[in-house]
Amino acid sequence: MTKKITPKKFSIIIEELVRTKRLTHLEAIMYYCEQNGLEAHTITRWIDKSMRDKIQYDAEQLNYLPKTSSLF
Repeated sequence: MTKKITPKKFSIIIEELVRTKRLTHLEAIMYYCEQNGLEAHTITRWIDKSMRDKIQYDAEQLNYLPKTSSLF
């Protein structure tokens, strides 16, 4: 039986992984997918704007994306 995941629950799970395992948000999402046997493209419906912004910030800091101006 699979448990119902909402964007809010998903954010809580990912934030906990970021805090406890010291991962970036992108790494935490990939770790979650690996641990639960999910393809990365299947979890896009659970990613809200706040999580998307955090992923973008992490990607910019790691030079995966060009830096944009931000208030961080």
